[in-house]
Amino acid sequence: MCSDPVEIGNFLHAEDTHRTLGAVRALGALVEEHSDRLVVRGTGLREAAAVPGPIDVGNAGTLMRLLPGWLASQEGRSWTIDGDESIRRRPVDRIAEPLGAMGARLEATNGRFPPFTVHGGRLRGISYELPQASAQVKSCVLLAGLTADGTTTVVEPAPSRDHTERMLVRAGGDVRRDDHRVTVGNCDELELGRVEVPGDLSSAAFLIAAALLVRGSRLLLERVGVNHTRAGFLRIVERMGGVVVGELEEAGDDVRPEEPVSDLDVAASPLEGTEVEAGEVAETIDELPLVALLGCFAEGQTVVRGARELRVKESDRIAGVVEGLRGLGAEIEALEDGFAVNGTGGLRGGVIDARGDHRLAMLGAVAGLSSSEGVEVSGMEAAAVSYPGFVDDLERLTEGG
Repeated sequence: MCSDPVEIGNFLHAEDTHRTLGAVRALGALVEEHSDRLVVRGTGLREAAAVPGPIDVGNAGTLMRLLPGWLASQEGRSWTIDGDESIRRRPVDRIAEPLGAMGARLEATNGRFPPFTVHGGRLRGISYELPQASAQVKSCVLLAGLTADGTTTVVEPAPSRDHTERMLVRAGGDVRRDDHRVTVGNCDELELGRVEVPGDLSSAAFLIAAALLVRGSRLLLERVGVNHTRAGFLRIVERMGGVVVGELEEAGDDVRPEEPVSDLDVAASPLEGTEVEAGEVAETIDELPLVALLGCFAEGQTVVRGARELRVKESDRIAGVVEGLRGLGAEIEALEDGFAVNGTGGLRGGVIDARGDHRLAMLGAVAGLSSSEGVEVSGMEAAAVSYPGFVDDLERLTEGG
């Protein structure tokens, strides 16, 4: 979306990010891949190229929801977006509603699923109240607001990840936050320069959980992103008694342009059960399966509520987590919008089906490390979607253990 080149350091080479590169190339950007960085030469805000066939997002749900925010403003042109079997089960009506109110049109399969077509239009700014907190839907609307007439405001019921707002501020966008309201103004161009991607906390969370559960563990993770809106998992771990030491970002009302990073020092810890309520879910949505695993080893009960969004991820993660961990010996019950775990001090082990879901695959591997009999993960290859080096990293950490 920038007119001048953008250099990206610490780029993750994974299936989702490669799909993203493929999409931006199809839309007219030039991408130079170097050993230590990427250089992306964009088309500008309003000059996305026509694409003869569907844009294939694979399994990348973030790409599926963010891309239409940009394309919706390309007046008089249309693009079709499709993906794998998992993506075709993920609803897009939550972005279709606000984009339609702004002046674009989205035609979806059965009214709400991919493949779908985005018809660009002359956009007008709106004030849109999210039915539930979602950083992806919020980001889609904010991206559309960059080229809309007037200002566009998104009202969140609870805070969600603010990576998009930060990057837009860094790029020169007019972005303001007032409590749960985020407003973006019309913009002529964006200029980002260089971006250094922090270590991903959602991926690091699996190694953190392993270190907390495996007796005698001590682990140092370097330069992990600790954005306050992303670090809910660390706050839950602290509440459960887990030892994770780092310089975490404090909450603030302003939109900060930088992404904070910190080294995280993790040690094996006795844990206590906790309750996760709806207001925490948006900041911890990808780590909630790990909260269930930690709850198996904690004293007392661990309950997660308000997480209905887990049912429309790469799989139904509530069903996948409950059935998977129960098969390993957990005392866990599915709730309509979450789960309840009775801590028993450990897991027996067994077999877990990843269901094609990268988070469930990595969950199974960590459960195997901490169980008494080990775990066989069916579909471990799914981890490559977000963390292709996960198995190698885990093996390196457990050498001689």
